[in-house]
Amino acid sequence: MQTVERCVSIVFEKVWNPNSLESDFMKSPSALSASSLCLLPALEIAQLVNSKEVSAVEVMYEHAERIQRLNPALNAFAHLDLERAFEEARRIDSGCIHGSAEGVLLGVPVTIKSCIDVEGLRCAVGSRLRSDYVPASSATLVTRLKRAGAIVIGNTTTPEMLMAYHTENEIHGRTNNPWDLSRTPGGSSGGEAAAISSCMSAGGFGSDGGGSIRVPAHFTGICGLKPTPGLIPADGHYPACAGPFSLIGVVGPMARTVKDLQLLFAVTAGCESADPGAVPAPGKAQDSGRMKQLRIGYYEDDGESGSDCKTAEVVRSAASALRNAGFVVEPFRPKGLARARELWAVIFVEAGALLLGAMAQGQENDVTRNTREFIALAAARPVLTGERLLNTLIECDQLRLSIQEQMRDYPILLAPICSMPAFLHQDAGWGPEHAADYLRTMSYCQHYNLLGNPAATVPVGQSAEGLPIGVQIIGRPYKDHEVLAVANILNQQYKWREPPLCRAND
Repeated sequence: MQTVERCVSIVFEKVWNPNSLESDFMKSPSALSASSLCLLPALEIAQLVNSKEVSAVEVMYEHAERIQRLNPALNAFAHLDLERAFEEARRIDSGCIHGSAEGVLLGVPVTIKSCIDVEGLRCAVGSRLRSDYVPASSATLVTRLKRAGAIVIGNTTTPEMLMAYHTENEIHGRTNNPWDLSRTPGGSSGGEAAAISSCMSAGGFGSDGGGSIRVPAHFTGICGLKPTPGLIPADGHYPACAGPFSLIGVVGPMARTVKDLQLLFAVTAGCESADPGAVPAPGKAQDSGRMKQLRIGYYEDDGESGSDCKTAEVVRSAASALRNAGFVVEPFRPKGLARARELWAVIFVEAGALLLGAMAQGQENDVTRNTREFIALAAARPVLTGERLLNTLIECDQLRLSIQEQMRDYPILLAPICSMPAFLHQDAGWGPEHAADYLRTMSYCQHYNLLGNPAATVPVGQSAEGLPIGVQIIGRPYKDHEVLAVANILNQQYKWREPPLCRAND
């Protein structure tokens, strides 16, 4: 198998030829530099390609060159598909010349987490047990992205079977954080976050069963949305978002701006027969005046995990910014969060380990330490009987109703994403012997997977070490547009920052 870096070199040798564009397309050189094209939001890239100010091939070349420079240090990609991506870029440019190409994502290079099917692209989910799987068709969300003009340049790394908040596996190795290579970009959408944060991709999709979009976005200084379950079809995802996992697991967009999240969400949301849990797309956002009638409750500590001083300070800063923007913002923490995390662990840890343990049985030498640790964690818990699972699902609905009733007074909540910024690689793991013990530090996200609330991540501040710290904006089920509208207000004040690794290589 070719390395990612070798794939880029081969594509440059075989595909890139700027003189192959029709001469009347680029009447004058682009005023944009190589680095500025990569730094642009997806929305602006699409506008430039649609208006013929830049070509899709030009955009693709600059992203491929950036991958060649930065990916050796970051290791964000599982597989690249640049040859096909350049072919698609040429097709788009030809269509622009003849007036037949358009789309709200026209020419935008995107990436997909390597647990979501992309036709012809190996989708191993970081596991040797699936290393030969190549999907024959693409997930609905991928098809919708392409229909809007996006170009899939590859898929990104994950921990084995997604069961970690760091990204490392036996096939592709370890993925590093562009803010500090000694730290993780998070998981399980860690490769996706690292690719987007470093501008090797303009945006993309991850998945989230316990914080796997929000934590990596927080660790790498980008934005992410965990939508209400069912709003974006999750067909083509592995493990399947089905049965009890359809309650907690979703696919969702990741990008450097909230406006790009809104665009990616709009393109991919809506019913699809391939996903029996899919529901119609939600309504549009209210005008700003009506939005500011929403009361916001915030908390710095969930009563379980605590949060470091800087994380708490960042939440207060975001609360103050929203108050200054015209919202009523008051301290408030819903009752029942601790129980929500306990019920989440029954589904994610215990039921998840049933599936994972069955796959790994007899092949223990082919799975990672993290996977073995996760299975052992579940084995130390009470036996998951049918009666206990049934009672869990019933109590889950009762608790969801209770939280929704409490949110009548505070339709938007503001909270930490986890109790710390990005941790060192060696601190990763399940259990109290690890500094980043996942059941202790990640509860802030786990609550809302169990409860089914949409939740977005926006970067707001930095730690004493200069690491990004995001906040979590939580809304009521099917009110994703409200979550994104509030997130966008914060995002307008606290802009995305280019990671130091990228600045040093520009």
